[in-house]
Amino acid sequence: MRALATVLTAAAVLVAGTPPAVAQARATAPVVTRAALDPALVAGRGAPVAFAEQEAENAATSGTVIGPDRTAYTLPSEASGRKAVRLAPGQHVEFTLPSAANAITVRYSIPDSPGGGGITAPLEVSVNGRDKRTMTLTSQYSWLYNQYPFSNDPQGDLLHPDWWVAECACVPAATDPRPVFAKPFRPSHFYDEQRLLLGKKYKAGDRVRLTATAGAEWTVIDLLDSELVGLPYVNLKAANVLLFGADPSGRRESAGAFDKAIAFAKRKGLKVYVPPGVYQVNRHIVVDDVTIEGAGNWYTIIRGKQVTLDEPLPDGSVHTGVGFYGKPASEGGSRNVHLKGFAIEGDVRERIDTDQVNGVGGAMSDSSVTGLHIRHTKVGLWFDGPMSKVEVSGNIIVDQIADALNFHTGVTDSVVSNNFVRNTGDDGLAMWSEKSANARNVFDRNTVQTPVLANGIAIYGGTDNTISNNLIADPIREGSAIQVGSRFGAEPFAGSMWITNNTTVRSGTFELNWKIGLGAIWFYALEKNIEADIQVVGNHFLDNTYNAIMLVSEWSVKDLYSISNVHFKDIRVDGTGTSVVSARVKGSATFENVDARNVGAVGVNNCGSFNFPPTGSEFSVIDRGGNDGGWLAPWMLPNTITCDDRPPVVTPPAPSPWIVGGGS
Repeated sequence: MRALATVLTAAAVLVAGTPPAVAQARATAPVVTRAALDPALVAGRGAPVAFAEQEAENAATSGTVIGPDRTAYTLPSEASGRKAVRLAPGQHVEFTLPSAANAITVRYSIPDSPGGGGITAPLEVSVNGRDKRTMTLTSQYSWLYNQYPFSNDPQGDLLHPDWWVAECACVPAATDPRPVFAKPFRPSHFYDEQRLLLGKKYKAGDRVRLTATAGAEWTVIDLLDSELVGLPYVNLKAANVLLFGADPSGRRESAGAFDKAIAFAKRKGLKVYVPPGVYQVNRHIVVDDVTIEGAGNWYTIIRGKQVTLDEPLPDGSVHTGVGFYGKPASEGGSRNVHLKGFAIEGDVRERIDTDQVNGVGGAMSDSSVTGLHIRHTKVGLWFDGPMSKVEVSGNIIVDQIADALNFHTGVTDSVVSNNFVRNTGDDGLAMWSEKSANARNVFDRNTVQTPVLANGIAIYGGTDNTISNNLIADPIREGSAIQVGSRFGAEPFAGSMWITNNTTVRSGTFELNWKIGLGAIWFYALEKNIEADIQVVGNHFLDNTYNAIMLVSEWSVKDLYSISNVHFKDIRVDGTGTSVVSARVKGSATFENVDARNVGAVGVNNCGSFNFPPTGSEFSVIDRGGNDGGWLAPWMLPNTITCDDRPPVVTPPAPSPWIVGGGS
């Protein structure tokens, strides 16, 4: 164990390329952030939440600050704000509460076991040097390795030696001599989080100290969320699951009791109530025309083990586990389902795409999912349509193996709003129009942080959908903050799309396979033209690692597909490592009142589709006026070739307040 831990410790501490800073172990004033930013910079964007976020690097500590780093496969790169604090046994980090609180959430990482599968370790929690208690940390749900769909084995060989591998720019099985890759290969998904009720209310100014123990060779603390949790909700007029045999201690399986309570409630026209407790549920609970309410997601916890099935199901599932599922769309789906005020805790530790081991699934029309806390499932909410009019609001979805939410196939007239998402293993929020178009849906005022793979918000085809007022931070690899993509067999984009008033930060990532920088928002024409009316209005792109905006196709289809009819208006770009706009496709886009500052390279990196005709690039930039900051010079218009395939990166300064009318 020590040898593996030593390797991972060195990677965690030294990734930034400069000596790590050691903070003083002294009381500090609380620094409250949102997505590791001053909240004033993201006002009106993202989910309203009940907790206050404090980054460990801003707290008092006897440990070592690691980062910043935006290189994939490192501990700092997956941390919120790209920094964290590493503690050796006996070291601590101490947070000063900014307001009254009786509950905390700790986002952390500890080492994997030598053969994979994780370890557990205690973390000492104290307040004001007293009231000591222990939080049990685990790495059983983190630490994935290797190629997609990943492995839990740190010493495993390539899963797909016949795939192209970026690290050698080759197909290993077809290469002589065959390349050898260091192990563990591509470690990722390092973080997990734990919640703890403190047992009493503490006031602003009280000090919460987290002290690492010898249970782990090192402990990395990313952040602490503190919250004042209210009293449990009680419903005395509902069908209480305890009356049907549910066990609130979690020792006995309660799935049958839930089924009985649901059947009784439907007959009597009642809601189902799940009082405080931990309930063991190891399979799907099928819901239709029923409301299930908990006492609040801090109090009612529905937890399940992953169960291996004797035979695969027709849908390909080889496991089952805890989840609330509507009936399949092929059977008419479910209606009038309302899930509210409880936690779902799964036991998913590997990615098997055919498995239905999601927190909420199936088809649910005229339904709502509110106030849930979902973690350790494959996807928090995976809806297979056709279905319509579902509202998903006010949920916390963390530590997923894949997406937080996916509208898959023909989901219409639905709203996803005010949700907080952190640490997904794939897209945070997605609409995937496979076989049938998603239409007239809205993703509004959500926060998506640290998606380890893919995008914060991704839209694959569809008609008349809206992405508005969201906050997206710190995507890691093979994606960025917002993607509009013609890929994965999606139906074409049609009608209109509105992408309005969103803020992204520390996005515009490095694409490891292409070895180029993406945009914070990127349009990808892989399988079809993108030619719907797309309005990108009022968005703020902050601290972009590479580009703010990218329009791109894949090399093998670059002369087949185009991107047109995209309109950018009233945009602020504060910091790019390279360009404001990178065009690597044929087509056109319009720009109006796009203001930019701290731009690291040419404002428009226009490569078109790389044929470089004498008439200019195959991509046209249309200036509609008001584009300030000098990034869009007249000589670039409409289609001057300014192509620098891989321009050098200039690290931008941290985002700062924008003086309206001054551009700085």
